[in-house]
Amino acid sequence: MKVLITGANGMLAKEVKNEFKNYELICTDVDELDITDLEAVQAFVKKVKPDLIINCAAYTAVDKAEDEKELAEKVNSIGPKNLAITSKENDITLVHISTDYVFGGNKPLNEEYKEDDEKAPNTVYGITKLEGESEIQKNCNKYYIFRTAWLFGDGKNFIRTMIKLGTEKEEVNVVSDQHGSPTYTVDLAKVIFEAVTKQIPYGIYNVTNEGYTTWYEFTKKIFELKNITCKVNSVTSEEFASKAKRPKNSKLSKEKILAQGISLPSYEDALKRYLEKEV
Repeated sequence: MKVLITGANGMLAKEVKNEFKNYELICTDVDELDITDLEAVQAFVKKVKPDLIINCAAYTAVDKAEDEKELAEKVNSIGPKNLAITSKENDITLVHISTDYVFGGNKPLNEEYKEDDEKAPNTVYGITKLEGESEIQKNCNKYYIFRTAWLFGDGKNFIRTMIKLGTEKEEVNVVSDQHGSPTYTVDLAKVIFEAVTKQIPYGIYNVTNEGYTTWYEFTKKIFELKNITCKVNSVTSEEFASKAKRPKNSKLSKEKILAQGISLPSYEDALKRYLEKEV
């Protein structure tokens, strides 16, 4: 099998490449393939003839997106549309990564978001990612869309930021009213590989590590495992001002992916493995 991976220099793509290492890989970033250019995508795919396309390219700077809407839209919406059109033209399966931000994040905290729940994104990032999902559904038959949340891995991420702050400061303020599942790129990449090789039914799946926490509790766990003595103060989202509104509830139900016999470890287990390997 020949696999085309876009956005190949990103945090998730590194692990996807590792999972699919026994296949023939064509790895591109924007310099080799601009997914926002339909003709370029069509010509490239016609030339290399992949059996599978995994789109890891995304505009993920949530706050910056509020000021760079056009760029976010090109990468998160037009890019996936072009890949979907080209995939259908060539009868290729397309894998795409999406986000909890397509939901509003306002569900009661005792409830999880299921794949078909109402979408109500309230950030440019969430809106453009939802547009990308819609374009894939309209323009392609053979696709997997994996929605994930709170991603961390080999690259710039929340854990590394907190460890740096925790070793430099005596105390840090962290929001305690946003709830979700920290998700390790290694575990998400394994799910992608398993879904594709098992040939589970096409469609949209929520994929995060098991268990829920807050950024505040997660930070305390990081410091505990790293023996960092920095004090962690609990603050609200309103106190911790940001340009883009963060979802209060990012809990994604994994019933659908679990029904396919695919499961993920807990976020605590993932965090321990990450700290042993990366930091």
